[in-house]
Amino acid sequence: MAFTRSCIACSSRAEAERAVARHLEAWLQQVWYGGRGGGAWLLPLSWLYGAVSALHRIAHRSGWARVHRAAVPVVVVGNITAGGTGKSPLVAALAAALTARGIPVGVLLRGYGARRKDPARVVAGDDPLEVGDEAVMLADVTGVPVVAGVDRARGAALLVAAGARLVLCDDGLQHPALARDLEIAVVDAVRGIGNGRLLPAGPLREAPSRLTRVDWVIWHGEPPSPPRWRGTAGSLAMQLEPGAARPIVGAAAPRSLASFAGKPVHAVAGIGDPGRFFAMLRAAGLAPHEHPFPDHHAYAPQDLDFGDDAPVLMTAKDAVKCRRFVDPRLWEVPVVARLSPADGAALIDQIAALVAAQRNA
Repeated sequence: MAFTRSCIACSSRAEAERAVARHLEAWLQQVWYGGRGGGAWLLPLSWLYGAVSALHRIAHRSGWARVHRAAVPVVVVGNITAGGTGKSPLVAALAAALTARGIPVGVLLRGYGARRKDPARVVAGDDPLEVGDEAVMLADVTGVPVVAGVDRARGAALLVAAGARLVLCDDGLQHPALARDLEIAVVDAVRGIGNGRLLPAGPLREAPSRLTRVDWVIWHGEPPSPPRWRGTAGSLAMQLEPGAARPIVGAAAPRSLASFAGKPVHAVAGIGDPGRFFAMLRAAGLAPHEHPFPDHHAYAPQDLDFGDDAPVLMTAKDAVKCRRFVDPRLWEVPVVARLSPADGAALIDQIAALVAAQRNA
């Protein structure tokens, strides 16, 4: 009996912690992007964050801190804001396009929230709590070698040893310890840079001027005309297109999103901008009950207990963490990043040229 009460107490405490995290996340999003007042007391922390970041950059530029150059070209896909902008789907799309051109690609990422810190190969089916949800998702989606770990220099070396002739970094604009040959910054065309403040008073990891020093700025969504920021090589627009929903477990056939229209359905998203996922489902004709969670949320079965048997739609990033629940209600909605044919070709051509130049050196 005492054991049962202890379990109930632990469960209640965990649920309370998750509720606090959700409320804090929602409050920050309103301060950062919703025009809500408050958060001024965070400004001193933002100034401290900016000072530490500046010292970090200066240390690497001046040679005080080591900058490692990998044996193959490195392309970084990142952003200057906290939270999702669509960079992981873009990394997957670039990996597919470059692989189609015969270029062996490896994907490198930190593995946010992972228990394992040392760089190591990640394969589809690995435990996302050990190696990170985005790492498992990219291993599952791309089929190319994926390495996750805090030490990006060692991670890049592992990918080269696995046969990669190009390293694609998912995130890392703010990690100057690894030299890069091309930088891509993804900007949410709807949310932009929010209130323009550095973390934690705002969503920015770096000042907006950083967007003028990357090679490409890629707008997720319809960019302003003319684009507010352009990289040294230009700016592009990207759209995320949903595919057919797939069951997370079991052998049920994929279903079009339209097949869920007009029926009760839940939508779950633990990503940087859950609202974008919900809007995508509404655009497909669905009217989901929306359940946002903090980015990288570690799901428990009770998180998905909504008191009915209606289907539960979620992102690929959420799905890799929920497979262990063996729940037939759960469906993954994959997305594919699309650039215009001409723009996409220009970007891929530039990346392929880096590989060709390295081979001919």
